[in-house]
Amino acid sequence: MKFTAEQIAGILEGEVVGNPYAEVSKLAKIEEGIEGSLTFLANPKYVSHIYTTQATITIVNKSFEPEQVLTTTLIKVEDAYKSFSKLLEYYNQVKLMKSGIEQPSVISEDVVYGEGLYLGSFCYIGKNVTIGKNAKIYPNSFIGDNVVIGDDCVFFAGVRIYSETVIGNNCTVHSGSIIGSDGFGFAPQEDGTYQKVPQIGNVIIEDNVEIGACTTIDRATLGSTIIRKGVKLDNQIQIAHNVEIGQNTVIAAQTGIAGSTKIGKNCMIGGQVGFAGHLTIGDNVKIQAQSGIGKNLNDGEIVQGSPAFNYGDFSKSYVHFRNLPKIVADIDKIKKNN
Repeated sequence: MKFTAEQIAGILEGEVVGNPYAEVSKLAKIEEGIEGSLTFLANPKYVSHIYTTQATITIVNKSFEPEQVLTTTLIKVEDAYKSFSKLLEYYNQVKLMKSGIEQPSVISEDVVYGEGLYLGSFCYIGKNVTIGKNAKIYPNSFIGDNVVIGDDCVFFAGVRIYSETVIGNNCTVHSGSIIGSDGFGFAPQEDGTYQKVPQIGNVIIEDNVEIGACTTIDRATLGSTIIRKGVKLDNQIQIAHNVEIGQNTVIAAQTGIAGSTKIGKNCMIGGQVGFAGHLTIGDNVKIQAQSGIGKNLNDGEIVQGSPAFNYGDFSKSYVHFRNLPKIVADIDKIKKNN
């Protein structure tokens, strides 16, 4: 896709200084700009690069006045950083503007879908599925029976949505993620074997949720595993059966949440955090990376460590931990002297 400086200025309500017909088809950092690319200058530390960049178009603040000759066309805006972010969002929307049903693909009986559907090649849509308008389902994806999907959802290639799952509006699921797989439920038997416990619940994902690549969300044993509005999940996260995650909580990669744990709203959870099952985590909790959570946490707690405890206490304790060999040596010396 190519855009002219004039078109970009129109989108950003900016002013062109230079060639209004200059064309770009890619984005670049200002120090790595090449012909045909668009970049921006917002941080004063990078001003020197605007005089050497090979980028065809550069977005700058209105206050910018060059002190040397420029080879790049300028688009002057109120806030270069915000304008570039806006342009990235617009570019992403244009890039995702696909529609139509590619072949081969399978749409089972009693499927209802809204206008603007894009269904990539080798997709399978099960029976009694309902899909809202402007859904984008990329190739090699699977949608099981009785699934409900809202408007403006995007499922990237290779997503698997098991039966009975309910997904709200404006949700994004990245490649390789699996939603609605069986929870890890097995009952030990007297002979040492394990009997599988049927997982007959489902997964409910509310509006404006984003799920990273290769993340797994298990269906409930009974009832629902629930991801509330605005939750953002990173790549490679495991969410077990009957877990509930409160609205606007964000969770970084490789976190694992065991069954029936309830996490509150507006929490921030670092990478590689492990949660035991059947816990209750309050609202506005912050958990540092690689922490192990084995007990309930109250609203607003900030914790670190495995097992995790108060972040401030952890930082003080870590100072002593680092000095532990010296402390032990000092104690041994005192013992010998006595």
